Amino acid sequence: MHVSYNKLWKLLIDKNLKKKDLCERCGISTASISKLTRGDNITTDVLWRICNELHCDFGDIMEFVPPKKEEAEKTE
Repeated sequence: MHVSYNKLWKLLIDKNLKKKDLCERCGISTASISKLTRGDNITTDVLWRICNELHCDFGDIMEFVPPKKEEAEKTE
């Protein structure tokens, strides 16, 4: 299972914001944005800052994506 931040990118589009704007408004680094873009793990502090700035909840910016059937069979 991995995390997808596609909801965050859609929310930024809806609010007419760029990733750079998010960095500046939330006080987060470009390295954190890179991690979000790759779907890597990120601290809850960064997630909280984003949600606080965008007035939303964690579920509004991220979702857990189950592995594809083929990937699940490889791990068994």
